Amino acid sequence: MGHCRWFGKNFLMDFNGVKAAVFHNNQLLVYLRDDKPGLRFANMWDFPGGGREGEETVFETLQRETQEEFGISITPEMVFWQKAYPAMHDHNLQAFACGVEIPAELAESIVFGDEGQRWQWMSVEEVLSRDDVVPFLKHRLSDCLKERNGE
Repeated sequence: MGHCRWFGKNFLMDFNGVKAAVFHNNQLLVYLRDDKPGLRFANMWDFPGGGREGEETVFETLQRETQEEFGISITPEMVFWQKAYPAMHDHNLQAFACGVEIPAELAESIVFGDEGQRWQWMSVEEVLSRDDVVPFLKHRLSDCLKERNGE
């Protein structure tokens, strides 16, 4: 798989965040969100990622978030897909979804950060069938799988 071309700082100044389907051995890296009152999608399974800080690029946001949440450093070569979607909280902004394939050494070196209750590897089928996965992620994962499977 080739890697994606990342947009420069001046291309999309209005995107607000990024989520990534992080794959290893046909499993997805997911975490169970905190169960706090008022938290959007509380106690649901989610993908790595989050909000943009300052004038970060899409890749810089993805790299920082995966480092903070799981202690792993994503490189551009690991990213095989990216697509912009309307942001969930403000449809005037864009958010990105990415597909990432990580090598064994990263998969084995995960150190869970301080957001969420726990993390695990989950099969694609389980992610797509569960009712407690952040809803918009399923459509984005389906788009990512088409690219991953060469469709």
